[in-house]
Amino acid sequence: MKKIHFGDSSKSKWYNFLKGKGFYAALALSLVAIGSAAYIAVNRAVDNLTGEIRISTPSGRSEAVTSQEDRIVTGEKTDVPVQKPKSKAQTPKSSKTQAPIKLEFAMPLTGDITNHFSKGELVKSKTLNDWRTHDGIDIGAQLDTPVKSAADGKVVEIKDDKKWGVCIIIDHSDGYEGHYCNLAVTVNVESGQKVRLGDVIGAVGKTAENEIAEDPHLHFGMKKDGKWIDFLDLIEKKE
Repeated sequence: MKKIHFGDSSKSKWYNFLKGKGFYAALALSLVAIGSAAYIAVNRAVDNLTGEIRISTPSGRSEAVTSQEDRIVTGEKTDVPVQKPKSKAQTPKSSKTQAPIKLEFAMPLTGDITNHFSKGELVKSKTLNDWRTHDGIDIGAQLDTPVKSAADGKVVEIKDDKKWGVCIIIDHSDGYEGHYCNLAVTVNVESGQKVRLGDVIGAVGKTAENEIAEDPHLHFGMKKDGKWIDFLDLIEKKE
């Protein structure tokens, strides 16, 4: 006796089809799920690496903003100025250069010039009765008249010379060297002492054998870079 099947035969066909294809449908769904999860994971990893920050705009839309430091690292151009680290403060160098101090000169005492600087020419010596150069100026004055320093300087030597008597030699800097001769035995300074323009260093005497026949005076000579010069030229330039 035959068994009788109730129901639509077309439904049975779809049932059998789906029953045979069910494995492939499940596999496809699994692949879709795995792909979605991988996509989300990759996006999150990229956001972390690039330093992307999500902010909410006034329109409610979420936008990504990359920080300035990350743009610099990844080589992306940015309009935001990069602040360089502050360096240690440096003291600005002064553009002004200190002007050299001008040396001032003055006569070592007041008196008449009894013998001038001969400028290398021979002149007759009243004491020695011969012809020779006169490498200084003789300033007439009474005995014990104070003699002053003709400029700022430093006493480099005090000596009793056989020809020029008691002498004080002062280095006036810039190559100038003053020779104060025919002084009194008693002096007011010592070797190595610094003096200023107008300081009293000694007094007029009569100790120079080369000019002993002359009236009392100061024999004053000035050297510039080791050569005798006319001190009056310095005074005239000043005036």
